[in-house]
Amino acid sequence: MPPHAAAPDAAALSRWIGRTETRSDRLDAARSSALRAALGQAQVAAGDPLPLLHHWLAFWDVRPPGELGADGHPARGGFMPPIALPRRMWAGGRLSFHRTPRLGEALTRVTTLRKIAEKSGRSGPLVFVTLEHAFQSDAGLVLVEEQDIVYRDQAASAPPPAEPAEPLPPADWRETLIPDPVLLFRYSALTLNSHRIHYDRPYATQVEAYPDLVVHGPLQATLMLDLAVRHGGRPIASFDFRGVAAALQDRPLAVCGRSDAEGADLWTEQDGGRRMVGRVTWGPPA
Repeated sequence: MPPHAAAPDAAALSRWIGRTETRSDRLDAARSSALRAALGQAQVAAGDPLPLLHHWLAFWDVRPPGELGADGHPARGGFMPPIALPRRMWAGGRLSFHRTPRLGEALTRVTTLRKIAEKSGRSGPLVFVTLEHAFQSDAGLVLVEEQDIVYRDQAASAPPPAEPAEPLPPADWRETLIPDPVLLFRYSALTLNSHRIHYDRPYATQVEAYPDLVVHGPLQATLMLDLAVRHGGRPIASFDFRGVAAALQDRPLAVCGRSDAEGADLWTEQDGGRRMVGRVTWGPPA
């Protein structure tokens, strides 16, 4: 097992809290149509409502090769704090929806670094960074999103033993797909996500010690929320989600939900265990 990375300097990292960054982009109907085609869904056009979570197809962070890290992500520094732990991934998030924008509409995103928290896990030190993204258009606030990014130590040659799986809950809604490498490639391309765990199998297995290519957390979240939209039949006011374990390519992935009066519990299942869990709350009738 490789030695753990040095613990980050908490005082130094705290100086990044409160930093802001403002970017603008236009919601591209072609990107939304391409994702919907990859998922076997109907096409959309400029002027249609933005499908929920398709704002993740905008605001690309385009970097030249010299500004990328070994994992394919943008290199450390700049807006994000220079955390030395080598592995990073999107751990979860919380979204509140205020208005549905239209495809073709221009949005401004104001990002604020809200929190840096140090923890310890089974694989060593962890650092969680929480970003808040506030999306505005000329018509006002669209949505507010909190994004949790986790930084971890170098992977061991084998993952630690899995914790006992919780019993799987009964589902009102269940749909199953096979997340093959083509789907992972298309989602990486449409979100400009160059993290190598999603398309570079030797890197994913030999460097980060995953058994196979990893299904994107945001892709699972999109599938979960789409399930609630189609089966719930009610506007959605908020959505919280977090990763539980890695979902892998070429294995059946069930997208599940269970509804109640206030909202719905959502999750993905693979190989008998949950991979992502989430919760939506219903909004007032449209």
